[in-house]
Amino acid sequence: MISARFGILQTQREHCVRTFASRAYEPALAGAARIVDAAIAIRIREGLLPLAVAVVDAGGNLVAFKREDGCGLLRFDVAYGKAWAALGMGMPTRLIRDRLASRPAFQGALAAASGGRFIPVPGGVLILDAAGQAIGAAGISGDASDKDEYCAIAAIRAAGYGSDPAEPDPQWRAAGL
Repeated sequence: MISARFGILQTQREHCVRTFASRAYEPALAGAARIVDAAIAIRIREGLLPLAVAVVDAGGNLVAFKREDGCGLLRFDVAYGKAWAALGMGMPTRLIRDRLASRPAFQGALAAASGGRFIPVPGGVLILDAAGQAIGAAGISGDASDKDEYCAIAAIRAAGYGSDPAEPDPQWRAAGL
C-alpha cells in the first residue's frame, strides 16, 4: 500500500514538474519579466506617469515587480492588490468594479477577507495561456486606472500571452486622475 501511494504521489509530482516547466499554468519568471518590462516601455511610449507593475502566478505569489522612479510608495500595494483581486475573483478588476458598484458592503468584505489585497479598479488584468486559462495576473498602478489597464493589456500581449479583458476601455486616453 505504501508503494502504491508513493507511486501516485510520484506521478502527481512529475505531472506538476512537467506542467510548470511547460508554462502551461503559470507564467515563468522570464514571461513575468517580459510583461513588467513591456509595461514600462509602453508607458514611456505613451507619455504616461511612472508605474508600479506587479505580476502574480496562479497561486497569487509575486513573480516579478518593478516600481519606476517618481512612482509613489503605495503604488506597489495598489498594483499587487489589483493583480491579486483579478486573480482572486477570476475576472479583470474593471469588471469587478462594474459588478460591485452598487455593493459596497461586499467590496468591503472582500477587502477584509483578502487582508487588504483587494483593489477593485481597472489595472488588474488576467494573464491567459493559449487555451484561454488564467495562469496569473498583472496589476499596474501609477496613472489613471484606465491607463494602467491599457498598459497591462498591451504588455501581456507583447509578452506573448492572452489577456482578460482582451481590449482596454475605448476611452482610456481621456481618463484622468
